[in-house]
Formats: sequence, C-alpha cells, structure tokens
Amino acid sequence: MNEKTLRALVEAGAVKRVRIIANGARFHVEVDTQNGSIMASTVKGAIKTWGTLDATARWVRLLGIGKAQLNMEKWLPLQKGMKI
Repeated sequence: MNEKTLRALVEAGAVKRVRIIANGARFHVEVDTQNGSIMASTVKGAIKTWGTLDATARWVRLLGIGKAQLNMEKWLPLQKGMKI
C-alpha cells in the first residue's frame, strides 16, 4: 500500500497497529487494519524500505502515527545490501 493510501487510512482511524521490522540491514513498515496486515510500498508496488531506523521512524511520524512497535529479531546492521 502506497503512502497516499496509508495516509488516508490513518486519517480515517483505520490503522490499529504499526510495526517497523528490521530484515538484514534494511527496515520496512507493516500496518495492521481491520482487514489484515499490509506492507508499505512504493508507487510502483515494490516494498518500501529504509536503510536506517531514524529514517523509518521519521516517515511513520510524518504519516501522523505517534506509536509503532519495533521488531529487531532479524536485524544485521553490518550486513551489506544487494542491489537488484
């Protein structure tokens, strides 16, 4: 789900929970709504990722969300990223 749609869900009060999930050296955001869990995506449909936790948290805050859970179970901060 892209940023514009997520922003509309936040404004409508449809977001129940937000999770910032670390995977390797990257972070992505999952949002829980009444209809299930969705991942933040780019306009082209790819999963939206960030390289730092502060950039991810800043984006979540700019959506109007003040509370998020952080899952660092698979975080490997020194892992090199692959360009595909």
